[in-house]
Amino acid sequence: MKYPLSVFLLLLLLGLTACQPSSRPIRYGEDICAFCKMTVVSKQHAAELVTDKGRVYTFDAIECMVNYAQQNDETSFSFLLVNDFLEPGRLIDAQACEYLISENIPSPMGAFLSAFEKEENAKALQAEKGGELYNWQKLNQHFKEAGLNYFE
Repeated sequence: MKYPLSVFLLLLLLGLTACQPSSRPIRYGEDICAFCKMTVVSKQHAAELVTDKGRVYTFDAIECMVNYAQQNDETSFSFLLVNDFLEPGRLIDAQACEYLISENIPSPMGAFLSAFEKEENAKALQAEKGGELYNWQKLNQHFKEAGLNYFE
């Protein structure tokens, strides 16, 4: 029995895409933070990490994901995603964001950490609320140097 070429190509395409990791929507009020074990509820501060094998971890705060990522091999992550503070519930690339740490903007685990897709949005809120701006690399360095692990 011969299969048409189109069926073969379709099966090949399905096989290739089935192996690729992808993110999934966070289930607010249901998902449990992979780091602190609290329920994920904040649509402004939640985060998600996807391993290269496709395992999805959700976090109730960006600081939980930063701590988790620092305790695990970052090269095994396909996606590091955070919610944009100004667009609650919308996941964006954590490594391309601007971060604001401002004591006038509380976050779930007490790091006062918020993410912004656009630098101008972070700067505007910084002008209003105060605080320090960081990119992904500087944020990780800040956590390491300050020993910021909120759960040890």
